[in-house]
Amino acid sequence: MGTVKTILVTRLSAMGDVAMTIPVIKQVLQENPEVEIVFVTNRNWGALCAGIPRLHFFPADVKGIHKGVKGLYRLFREVQKQWRIHAVADLHNVLRSKIVRTFFRFTGTPVAAIDKGRAEKKALTRQENKVLQPLTTTIERYAIVFRQLGLRCQMGQQPVFPLRSLPENVLAVTGPKAGKKWIGVAPFATYREKMYPLEKMEAVLSLLVQEPGQQLLLMGGGPQEVAQLTAVAEKLPGAIVVAGRFSLAEEMAIISQLDVMISMDSANMHLASLFGVPAVSVWGATHPFAGFMGYGQSPNHAVQIDDLACRPCSVFGNKPCFRGDHACMEWIKPAQIVDKVNGVIS
Repeated sequence: MGTVKTILVTRLSAMGDVAMTIPVIKQVLQENPEVEIVFVTNRNWGALCAGIPRLHFFPADVKGIHKGVKGLYRLFREVQKQWRIHAVADLHNVLRSKIVRTFFRFTGTPVAAIDKGRAEKKALTRQENKVLQPLTTTIERYAIVFRQLGLRCQMGQQPVFPLRSLPENVLAVTGPKAGKKWIGVAPFATYREKMYPLEKMEAVLSLLVQEPGQQLLLMGGGPQEVAQLTAVAEKLPGAIVVAGRFSLAEEMAIISQLDVMISMDSANMHLASLFGVPAVSVWGATHPFAGFMGYGQSPNHAVQIDDLACRPCSVFGNKPCFRGDHACMEWIKPAQIVDKVNGVIS
């Protein structure tokens, strides 16, 4: 394969999806010492790439200077100016990433793209004749793209990042850990169908704070979520709102220190996975079978209603509940989540 080989990797999407690429990218770099990777992704996710040798973060602004075909051509030219790209790994396979990879293909650069398995995901989520079986994981689908480019990539279960120390500004809010069990709580998701009702989550938290030596750290983003979490924390001594107060890098340091993360099928499950922190994940309209379980997470830590014939009804949780009662979430009892958390902690 000669000397250094530079691979362009594209994944222009939500933080959870991008977090899932990181274990695969790190594995590729470990197994292929002659390779370096230029990772084109959302300009806000740079902290996910920090500390990985031979990984170069390239911020894309697809709502600004890299918007539309013209903007994507500009992105292509900017990358070309800085690096000689030997191959392109498209881990997104949407219109934007197809346009970028086409520009490279015109220059004779080899390209490989993810197979998202749309037909089998459709069979998993349809209402009639549902095929309820585990599909190839997203992590493995990413790994296959690199293998198609002739690179070695055999995924294990190792955490990507080591434990991080907490910066002073974080300690000023959380206090030192001092032997306490830290429980991260991330009750939000992009879609209602993926969210455990907040009043039920309050019941979970009120049970958890009764245990001595347990500290709850409430996580989320955006003013509305921060306001909701602040209202919850006021009722619960022993709960601290960390949402909206720190940078992504600082939040990652907090997550690295957790004993367990309570999360929906959302980004915080994937952030916890990068540090090998067990996640008790709550699943409603979506299902681990679709392949989005956190890297290295035990399926035993997932909380879900197994005997609902309509589950899963969508891959991403973006379709309204056709029953209208959100049974997949409403039927989960707070005690089920508490039991899983206690099982992890003990």
